[in-house]
Order: sequence, then structure tokens, then C-alpha cells
Amino acid sequence: MSELREILQKHGFQMKKQFGQNFLSDGNLLDSIVSASGVTGDTTVVEIGCGAGTLTRAIAKQAKRVYAFDIDTKLQPVLAETLAGLENVEVIFRDFNKIDLKEFEEEIGEYTVVANLPYYITTPLVTKLLEESEKVQGISIMVQEEVAERFCAKENTPEYGAITAAIALKGTAKIVKRVSRNMFYPRPNVDSAVVKIDFERGRIAVKSEKAYRQTVKCAFLNRRKTLENNLVNFFNVSRETAKKILAEAGVEEKARGETLSPERLGTLTNVLIDNKIL
Repeated sequence: MSELREILQKHGFQMKKQFGQNFLSDGNLLDSIVSASGVTGDTTVVEIGCGAGTLTRAIAKQAKRVYAFDIDTKLQPVLAETLAGLENVEVIFRDFNKIDLKEFEEEIGEYTVVANLPYYITTPLVTKLLEESEKVQGISIMVQEEVAERFCAKENTPEYGAITAAIALKGTAKIVKRVSRNMFYPRPNVDSAVVKIDFERGRIAVKSEKAYRQTVKCAFLNRRKTLENNLVNFFNVSRETAKKILAEAGVEEKARGETLSPERLGTLTNVLIDNKIL
């Protein structure tokens, strides 16, 4: 950790709270994150929020090519030092959430995302990849432990929510490593975990992914209310119609949205489409 601090100090770099900058430097931990991601010599990797480049360097040792994004141009001299000698790394100083993903994917082909994400961009970033990407094969990201639990939750638990169901449409998520807050510089206020999402497109049979997302929004519109009430309010249908939809989808009349598995939400989506509500 002291070596990283010395490099940052040498280049006069100041951490910016608004960018959620918390860096890792332990070599064994960094290597274990890359190993858990399944990166090989044939893998193209996209890293978002490369920071001081410590994880970037660990990825580059294993990957075919690394596209490392960061929003903070003040890191340029730091990265020039920490990534010196690596010919398979391209650093891109842009906001990944604002790029044209289709255009970028046409350029790089299939890829895996590996990143120690700033906490504030976690959900928007994962949502962008889920909804816009056609070529991402997997995501291995360090996130706040509480968020990791939410990504991997099962139905009928407090952690289960809209983002859980959205991830389940495209793949399977699991926590592969937990990381103490003490491993970061500067030290954050929470512990973290690495979540690995393996994409399996078509794993849930839905007639429309866009319609599925609307169904999920409806299901979690108000967690305290029944799904019947949410259907009435979200789609502006009669209570009689809502009851009919639930019956056709095999959902109990008084069920809440959080009790429905992603597969059942898929069934509900198809019923809503068949009844011309979606």
C-alpha cells in the first residue's frame, strides 16, 4: 500500500470523493480477483474506473487486451507509471456510461467486464450493460457488499428487487469473493464483495425483453402492496382484469411482487403481452 501512496503523492494526485476513488494495491488480492473472473489469454477485458491501474496491471498479465476507462484525467501521469511496459492496455479517459455501446462493441468484439467499481455508478453501469450490450460475455465487479447481496438475492427475501430480476433475465450472479474495507486506500466505510455475472441470453423465455422490464417495474412499484394493486395502478387496468392476469400467470391473488421468481415474472410478462396490456 505504501508504494501506491508514494506514486500518488509523487504525481500530486488528490483523491476526489465525487468519483468514489478507493484503490487496491495488494498483489495477491488483485490476482485472485482476476482469477475468479475467468479471464484467459484469449479474453478481451473492459475495465471501468481503472483508478491508479493496479487492477488493470493484474488483468493485463492474463488477458489478450484491456480497455481501461476512467473519468479522471488527473490520473494520466499515475497510469503512465503504473502501466509502463504493458502493450496490451489502452486507457480511455471517458465516462463509460455515456459512450455509444453499440459502436464500441463493433470495434472490440466480445468482451468481459472486470472492475473495482466506484459505488455511485454500480447500478447505472450494470443496467446499461444489461439493456444495451450485445457482446458482453460476463461481468466480474467489486461492489459494496450490500449491493452484491442484492444482485444475487432470491425471491421472497428483503434483498430481492428490480435489479435482481433484471440481472436474472440475462444471466446468473454469484458472490465469488468478499473484501474487507481495510484492503482499500483510502479506507471506505463499508466492506465489499466481488460479484460474477455469467451471461446466458435467452435463459428466461420472454416474448419481449422491454416488456419484461416493464413487468419488473410494476412488480416492485410498491413493495408493501399486492401485485394486484400494482397492476391496477401501473397499467391502469380494472381490478377484474388484474385478477384475470394473475390467474393466467399462475400467481396467487394476494401475492406481492417480491415473491415472484424471475421465471414467474417472465410468465407474467407473456400473459400481459397476450392480453395486449404490454
